[in-house]
Amino acid sequence: MHGEVVSVTKLSPQMVRVVLGGGELADFVDCEDTDAYVNCFFLPDGAPYEVPFDEPTIRGLPREVRPFPRRITVRRWDPTRQELTLDIAAHGDVGYAGRWALNAVPGDRLQFRGPGGGYRPHEEADSYLFIGDESALPAIAASAEAVPAGRPVVIVAEVEDAAGELALESPGELEVIWVHRAGRHDDLDNLLADAVRGLPRPSGLVDAFVHGEAASIREVRRVLLAEGIVAPERLSCSPYWRRGHNDEQWRSIKAAWVREVEAEPIVVR
Repeated sequence: MHGEVVSVTKLSPQMVRVVLGGGELADFVDCEDTDAYVNCFFLPDGAPYEVPFDEPTIRGLPREVRPFPRRITVRRWDPTRQELTLDIAAHGDVGYAGRWALNAVPGDRLQFRGPGGGYRPHEEADSYLFIGDESALPAIAASAEAVPAGRPVVIVAEVEDAAGELALESPGELEVIWVHRAGRHDDLDNLLADAVRGLPRPSGLVDAFVHGEAASIREVRRVLLAEGIVAPERLSCSPYWRRGHNDEQWRSIKAAWVREVEAEPIVVR
């Protein structure tokens, strides 16, 4: 399936909103999960083909000219206008998805598969805790908008600096805590965990979504489970990326890393 770029908006220095329309989006089937994503295919420079392309044929090409797959969160689907909004984390020339988003113009085409997903805020929770960095912000924003009205919602979001802060909304009672990386060159793994450790303890059944950089969300997971803040069955925790690894390197070890984290003994205090 593919769509054409309708508009491009730079939400912050690290976040670009791309709206797709046309193409084959009339056949798009929405996913109710708030962390819904599509598997996008970003073409390398000089690719000898264009979007749309035949995937089985492309798989037979040399690795250096095959497209690079990346999971991109669905920020919003408008069934009336048949437009798909993707918020893409971008860090200059680093990363195929971000570089494409920064250079995209109306009329450009993007091919993808999906959507898929796995999380939606539990309707019976007493409060919600959403934690992550820029890579998780689109899913965090969508999740905050999907909670029942009046329920407490706390977002702890890591961004580079104040320029990376986005306007977030929720029908719940929303509190947003921004954590800045700028000037913090040591112990980046604990920035989010330290912020979570300092939160007032929520009461009742807490539903938590913790996604983002691997080492960072591992530390957050340890705090939430060891402090008994969230029950394991109500914690959605997934590493989207890992510092020091490109996407291909991370995908090659991600499954083993996740098994290691899930097997880690946690002593509840």
